[in-house]
Amino acid sequence: MIIPIRCFSCGKPIAHLWEEFKKRIEKGEDPKKVMDELGLERYCCRAVFLGHVDLIELTSKFKKF
Repeated sequence: MIIPIRCFSCGKPIAHLWEEFKKRIEKGEDPKKVMDELGLERYCCRAVFLGHVDLIELTSKFKKF
C-alpha cells in the first residue's frame, strides 16, 4: 500500500525517493532517466518502484471497525 522504507532484497533506503519519482513521472519524464538520476542503480530497487501500486487513497476511504 505504501512504499517500503528499504528495498526488500538489498536493504537500501528508498522511501525518501518515492515522492520525487512519482512527481516527475506524472510530468511525463522517462522512468529510466528518473531512476538513474535518483541513484537507483540496482534492479531490485528499480523493481520496487516500477511494481508499486499506490493504494493508500483508496483504502483510506473505508471505515475501520
